[in-house]
Amino acid sequence: MSYLETTKNVYKEAADSPQIGLCCTTSPVWQFPGLKIPLKMLEMNYGCGTTVNPSDLVNDPSVLYVGVGGGMELLQFAYFSRKKDGVTGVDVVEEMMDTCSKNLEEAETLNPWFKKEFINLKKGDALNLPVESESIDIAAQNCLFNIFIKEDLQKALAEMYRVLKPNGRLVMSDPVCETPMNEALRQDERLRALCLTGSVPLQEYIDLITEAGFGTVEIRAKRAYRVLSPNHYPTGGDIIFIESVEVAAIKNPVPSDGPCVFSGKTAIYFGDESFFDDQKGHTLLQQQPLSVCDKTAAALNALGRDDIYISPSTYFYNGGGCC
Repeated sequence: MSYLETTKNVYKEAADSPQIGLCCTTSPVWQFPGLKIPLKMLEMNYGCGTTVNPSDLVNDPSVLYVGVGGGMELLQFAYFSRKKDGVTGVDVVEEMMDTCSKNLEEAETLNPWFKKEFINLKKGDALNLPVESESIDIAAQNCLFNIFIKEDLQKALAEMYRVLKPNGRLVMSDPVCETPMNEALRQDERLRALCLTGSVPLQEYIDLITEAGFGTVEIRAKRAYRVLSPNHYPTGGDIIFIESVEVAAIKNPVPSDGPCVFSGKTAIYFGDESFFDDQKGHTLLQQQPLSVCDKTAAALNALGRDDIYISPSTYFYNGGGCC
């Protein structure tokens, strides 16, 4: 049995019998006027963090979500995209699709504004998305890509890039891990399916995203997630700490000097003048923090000035600034 078949079986079981906290911490439940989430959707809240932020959903976007779960995130997205087929949900597990469809029918009875036709459920997988090229404004996945081996993850990222419109966003949440894992953990198909042992280091994760062609990457959050301890897992005696990272990748051209990765660094100018201009498009006002990408932070550091402070990465970025 391949690891993908194991994953399908795990989520077939989860569709037939909701398992609270199946693989991860649960995703945040949005609280908005008139939005009511069916109980079964809440019980099937499988994910490792936040994906799409409501601020991503302006101007009635077309949204794609891969790995439908119980349908909670599809319903939340439809709150902002109230049009026929405004939200597309793709999943390879028929049982999960069936359960999601029934949950959406219940959601229609609880929410007067919601129509099931707002959401288009399609059978398919992340490696071969049944979606037209350049047709999607926002694509998202939650605790899915870490399941794939590297070659399949590259295919999944390429597919997301294909279906996005220019300047579209791929918004993701996945576990990452800086501690090396032994082969017993890496080869355990069920632990991989449970969003644990497919975790890669953050830099490798970011590199895979930019290699797929995304010119800008925003690290929106990084949180504690899991500990693999030797009394529960075959770690070889090690304690392995796993974090959850939330990332948005923008489909814009990669600059000639490399992609812009925002990891929460800030530049502050405190010199004698009212501002500092590096003559490369970055103006630092006196004592005004400016979010900068890692590339710009390195360039400012290289100037060797003693009146510019570059903060360490906070792994939290909420927009603004420049690169």
